[in-house]
Amino acid sequence: MSGVIVQYIVVRGDLLTQLGWPVGALIAQACHACTAVTHLHHDDDHMKTYLSDLDNMRKVILEAESESSIRELSNKLEEGGVPHKLWIEQPENIPTCIAVKPHPKEEIQKYFKKFRLFKGI
Repeated sequence: MSGVIVQYIVVRGDLLTQLGWPVGALIAQACHACTAVTHLHHDDDHMKTYLSDLDNMRKVILEAESESSIRELSNKLEEGGVPHKLWIEQPENIPTCIAVKPHPKEEIQKYFKKFRLFKGI
């Protein structure tokens, strides 16, 4: 394996700005997605490497503008064979965020070029 292993998380900024969700609720969604993708891929070599040095994990938190942009990203990740979890909040059935299985940065950063760093409100 080569390069820095990083996990990308993309959250919907419009949930805060347009739908009035509290920041804590959106952070909880990201935590759900990260936990789910970790559980689903716990045997993966990149995941094992990522979790082997807990004090130096690298995460990049980005912002999607809308439901359509996060669904589009999920589709592109699926087409590219990039394992991820699109978190759908229930019972509302609202897609809130994506957590990608940790990968070498150079392998997956191309999918995230159009997204900006998440800044909250």
